[in-house]
Amino acid sequence: MATKKKSAAGSPVTSSSKKTAPAAQTTSPGSGAGKQPKSAAKANRAAGGKTAVTGKSPAQKTAGELPKKVAPSGKADTNFFDQVYDVARQIPRGRVTSYGAIAASLGAKSSSRMVGWAMNSCRSARPKVPAHRVVNRMGILSGKHHFEDPLQMEKMLAKEGVKVKADQVVDFKKVFWDPSTELGF
Repeated sequence: MATKKKSAAGSPVTSSSKKTAPAAQTTSPGSGAGKQPKSAAKANRAAGGKTAVTGKSPAQKTAGELPKKVAPSGKADTNFFDQVYDVARQIPRGRVTSYGAIAASLGAKSSSRMVGWAMNSCRSARPKVPAHRVVNRMGILSGKHHFEDPLQMEKMLAKEGVKVKADQVVDFKKVFWDPSTELGF
């Protein structure tokens, strides 16, 4: 049954107590997209708010979970620092990478500072972690003060053939090792 009401502007508005079905979604010919009876949001609600891939709600999927990567040892690591150490151990002699490149390869692009914390805490890690091969995004030896001797990082890189001038890697782009491409992440 239809009822008449007035809008805020004073013009008459007719409303019905019957609910009508929404119009079918159509696309223009040749667009390649067929009719879609439900939107992605409706499909998600119909599944109880869970995603088809993980069976978890987006909040459950990300809350407190670290990205799981398979370490070179073949086991799945869930500890972020251990994941960082596994990547750093694969940096070849004579090459360097950045904190951000390691973070990005682990699926945590905005966690380069956390990679730095991991490098600062790696002294007791076994097997040893070549922390001297990890520099900042511009090739600067920003972690040199975390070694026993501030010149130790530069000396270790020089032994491997990496040239450093004024605390910055010479030809940084040439000696840069990107774990995302090199390790196939």
